[in-house]
Amino acid sequence: MTKLSVNINKIALIRNARGGNLPDVLKVALDCERFGAEGITVHPRPDERHIRFKDLTDLKPLLKTEFNIEGYPSKFFIDKVISVKPAQVTLVPDPPGAITSSAGWDTIKNESFLKDVIAEFKKNGIRTSVFIDTDLQNIRNAIKTGTDRIELYTEKYAHDYYINKEEAIKPYMQAANCAFELGLGINAGHDLNLDNLSYFAKNIKGLLEVSIGHALVCDALYLGLENTIQLYLRQLKS
Repeated sequence: MTKLSVNINKIALIRNARGGNLPDVLKVALDCERFGAEGITVHPRPDERHIRFKDLTDLKPLLKTEFNIEGYPSKFFIDKVISVKPAQVTLVPDPPGAITSSAGWDTIKNESFLKDVIAEFKKNGIRTSVFIDTDLQNIRNAIKTGTDRIELYTEKYAHDYYINKEEAIKPYMQAANCAFELGLGINAGHDLNLDNLSYFAKNIKGLLEVSIGHALVCDALYLGLENTIQLYLRQLKS
């Protein structure tokens, strides 16, 4: 079964907008778990505009599900993740000022860099995943980096789903089949929502985890957090 990891960045963004501790990021993370989330994801940025690096340290001892930390592997990020020791680290190639993730890794060009970074995380018992597009050459080369999993970048699928969902899913099915045959675990994330999630999950072989934040938090404004998490879980398990 595919696990739902809830990205709580947008909760932290609201907190930071006014200072103080409202909403309480730690409480929301624990509530997400209580409401059925099977993991918590955070993506700290260098400017800490939403999740702060202190949040990582505060969250780790409280969480009962898998903790996934996303980010660009700068030395500071690597050192912080190793000190926290989450279940999983997801490596993204974002430049420091990026608003959100917008591309996957070129695993051919960055093979040596990723291999060194991933070796450091694995030495510390942290499962690794690399954020990646559907390019089959990049997926085949990902195995050379030593990563445990890939995370398929699903923005294009989410956009094209409303145009032609059968065509939108094809490159992702091919990518997943390629990764599965190589023995790579498969995660996915970016712009997945209540409209497109079920179709994606049903068609992607070996899908282990999806991380969803922006759409889920937006839905929760109307539907409530507990109900929203249950609705997303239902999409994965239907």
